[in-house]
Amino acid sequence: MKYCTPLFERLKPEKQERILTTAVSEFSKLGYRTANINVIAEKSGISVGSLYKYFETKENLFLCVCSLSADDLKSVFKFVDSLEGDFFSKIEKLLRLILDYSRKNPDTIHLYQEVTTQGNRDLAGKLSYEVESISAEYYAKLLTAAKENGEIDPDIDERMAAFCLDNIFMSLQFSYAAEFYQERMKIYVADNIFENDERVISESIKFLKKALI
Repeated sequence: MKYCTPLFERLKPEKQERILTTAVSEFSKLGYRTANINVIAEKSGISVGSLYKYFETKENLFLCVCSLSADDLKSVFKFVDSLEGDFFSKIEKLLRLILDYSRKNPDTIHLYQEVTTQGNRDLAGKLSYEVESISAEYYAKLLTAAKENGEIDPDIDERMAAFCLDNIFMSLQFSYAAEFYQERMKIYVADNIFENDERVISESIKFLKKALI
């Protein structure tokens, strides 16, 4: 686990999870600058001194909880790779996973938003390659395979297409996790759109087919 000390890695998994879950909650609600390391320690049921033995700085704790999303991404992509089916069936599965994950883990999505704010440019630089490169390479690989299999237009630039694909996915993540983006999606689509996942998925697939085939 990156950014933590060996002492943290030796803790029982349930204690690790309690500390990390508390940190995610505080950082997502208050932002990196405002979140208080003392409060995180207290809510985790440990002393501040112990927390600094596990993470040498507040920044390291923040970077650690943010980098966990990279592990989640790897697990999702490994699962999708194991499935039978063509390019668009895998994209459909990714869409379903994105909607489900965003609903169940809004704090994690809020953390990603926090990293992208102007005041956290230094943190973004440390995390952008680690997290974004995983998605970039995976989507490009999927698109390259789809071109070779004759499933999409062979003239498609897979790197640019991967970027556009990720932007659609990222917009959906925010829309299913953050209140502002939820209201935004209602304005663009319909007030009851969050009660109709099948419409979101089918219309997204239809749009992507028009763009890529």
